[in-house]
Amino acid sequence: MQQSRGATAPAPQTESADIVFACSHCSTSFVVDAAAAGLAVDCQRCGKSIQVPARSLELAAGDALKISELQHQLKENESQRTEITSYINQHSIQLHRWQLRLKSLNERQQKLQAELAVLTTAKSA
Repeated sequence: MQQSRGATAPAPQTESADIVFACSHCSTSFVVDAAAAGLAVDCQRCGKSIQVPARSLELAAGDALKISELQHQLKENESQRTEITSYINQHSIQLHRWQLRLKSLNERQQKLQAELAVLTTAKSA
C-alpha cells in the first residue's frame, strides 16, 4: 500500500487493478490493489481503521465494455491492415510485370529502329 500525505480529497482511480482512496479521518491518500476491496486497513498516518472501498459495479462494467470495444476495434484494424498489405503486394507484383514488359518493348523498339535505319541506309545507297 502506498501513501501520500497532504491530500484533501479522494483521488480518482488511476488503473483498473488499483483502488485510490483517502482516509476518512485524516484525508491521507492510499493506492491499493483491487484485491483489497472491502478489507479494513489501519491508516499509516493517523492509525485509525479504514475500509478499502469496493470498485463500483458500474465502473467495472464500463471497463469491461470498453475493453470489449477496444478488442473489436483492434481486430477490425488488423483485418484492414492485412487487406491493404495484400493490395500493396498484388500491385507491387503487377508493377514489376509492367516494368519488365516496358523494358522488353523498349528493347524491341530499339532493335526495330536499328533494322529500319539499316534498310533505309541500304536503300538510299
